[in-house]
Amino acid sequence: MILSQTERTTIEPKITLVGAGPGDPDLLTLKGVKALKTADVVLYDALVNEALLNYAPANAIKVYVGKRSDDESFSQDLVNKLMIDYALNYGHVVRLKSGDPFVFARGYEEIDVAESYSIPTEIVPGVSSALGVPGLQKIPMVYSKLSESFWVVTGTNAKGDISPDLYVAAKSNATIVVLMGIEKIREIAGIFKAEGKTQLPVAVIENGSSTQENVVVGIVDTIEELIEEKQISSPALLIFGQVVSLHPQFNAIKDFYATLVEEGY
Repeated sequence: MILSQTERTTIEPKITLVGAGPGDPDLLTLKGVKALKTADVVLYDALVNEALLNYAPANAIKVYVGKRSDDESFSQDLVNKLMIDYALNYGHVVRLKSGDPFVFARGYEEIDVAESYSIPTEIVPGVSSALGVPGLQKIPMVYSKLSESFWVVTGTNAKGDISPDLYVAAKSNATIVVLMGIEKIREIAGIFKAEGKTQLPVAVIENGSSTQENVVVGIVDTIEELIEEKQISSPALLIFGQVVSLHPQFNAIKDFYATLVEEGY
């Protein structure tokens, strides 16, 4: 669609970053719904539930911009350019991002670019998978004597290497949520083994909050085998910590080790 010069002069550009939540469309906030209802353009990520696009006006432009770990079709520079071009030419752009825009989602970079063009911006927080997905599985981040704090760490940095923060986190007694780390599970488990935490409870949640959700619960020593056995793949998050022992699936593991102790193994 090509706009006339008259139409262009009436455009009021605006960019709103909206957190879409971890996958279940019902987890979108009311403020996110209101933003989508006023959108002229929606730029949405790969992990966003496309059912959310139904909240946008029928005549709004909907543009898929990838941003999945194995999808390099849309670089961040290209996404930034599209966001600015659409705002200047069409008006209100809703940048719909999975989870929360400011948790490993490069939300600040996009806001910074928008403001460099003097385009008004707004941020609508979303339910981050790092907190919402464990919560839906009744795994608390902090609980009694099991954990007094939590870390949220990326599994790999921009270079594809293990994040140095993981080595520090593994030394603590905190709950540790690792995003984008499923492909590096062997190396990540090795970090915890090096700290003597072979029996530390671990949960792996694939497609958290969605109808395709899969959950595996184990310990550091066996989690890689369980992931392969259950064919868990990305997108998935890892949860390391004693709080995972509260998950119902961990009861069988506790019973198994209790039996070994009774039998003298």
